[in-house]
Amino acid sequence: MAEGYLYVALFSFAAATIVPFPSEPVVMAIASQQGYQPWLVWLVATAANTAGSAVNWWLGRACLKWQGRRWFPVTPAQLSRASRWFQSWGQWALLMAWLPILGDALTVAAGVLRVRLSTFVILVAIGKAARYAAVLGALDGMSRVLR
Repeated sequence: MAEGYLYVALFSFAAATIVPFPSEPVVMAIASQQGYQPWLVWLVATAANTAGSAVNWWLGRACLKWQGRRWFPVTPAQLSRASRWFQSWGQWALLMAWLPILGDALTVAAGVLRVRLSTFVILVAIGKAARYAAVLGALDGMSRVLR
């Protein structure tokens, strides 16, 4: 049974980095299986996805010189858009790090703009936690309808 939680962790971590794979199908599949605790799936997914976002923060902080390379997690246009969000909303923009495409750019921009790691982790984790709560809430709602 522990391997299910490991899959959630691996896919959630990877989904927040440069690997273009959504974690939601794995999270929903594991949470819907007998014997798995949805609250623990939520916790593992949130923690792993936040850790994956921290990789992007590090890339922004330490590796900006490689911007524009194929493997860099965001395009220059995405990074520019994310920087404008930061100018408008400040660090609170990180609450939106769960958004597809823009979220990755926000996490890289946070590194470029030297957002403190502790602030980054707290704000990103709040957004990711809300996202996975919504995913698991939708799963619960669907399972009730299908009963």
